[in-house]
Amino acid sequence: MYTIDKQYSATQIIKKSEFICNIYPIKSIDDAANILQEVRKKYYDATHNCYAMIYGESGEYAKSSDDGEPSQTAGVVILDALKKNDLTNVLAVVTRYFGGIKLGAGGLVRAYSSSVGLVCKDMTLLKLQKSTNVTFSFSYTYFNYIDKYLSQYEEVKKEFLSDITVTFLIPSDKINEVIKRCQEITKNQIKIIIGEEITKSK
Repeated sequence: MYTIDKQYSATQIIKKSEFICNIYPIKSIDDAANILQEVRKKYYDATHNCYAMIYGESGEYAKSSDDGEPSQTAGVVILDALKKNDLTNVLAVVTRYFGGIKLGAGGLVRAYSSSVGLVCKDMTLLKLQKSTNVTFSFSYTYFNYIDKYLSQYEEVKKEFLSDITVTFLIPSDKINEVIKRCQEITKNQIKIIIGEEITKSK
């Protein structure tokens, strides 16, 4: 799954109707609701503010709205476009200013889908990766070797007491490999504690 870290926008005109698509990163369902409220204030004079949101590590929470457009021609179309791009933790709002020419159900589906597509093609996507906090304790003898090896990962904490204790965020699928290598470096003179798994974008 992928996400974004900033807002992206695109506008197109189809048969005199203006379609403005904004896609926002969201940190919670409440966050999405607040952004949606602001969008409705900004585009208060629009004919429709149709939207879809998708949230969770696997995109397990999803919601959409046609906002007055014919059923199944807007919200679910926007949601489907987000899913096709493997996106999560995002809110997409397509604002329409009606231009006087009806598009028909098929035309609306194409308009809302292409509006999201216009934005998605220019987005910088961040891959979501499951990582785990892993704590290593070892003697000073091995510090330079361990520190050099673990430097490829994100450091969380480092303590210099009677032994050295370091915590790094390790990709969950790399944990066994990292543990094995650290045991080899220290000739198994190392204590390892596997902590909490989290999902981060990179």
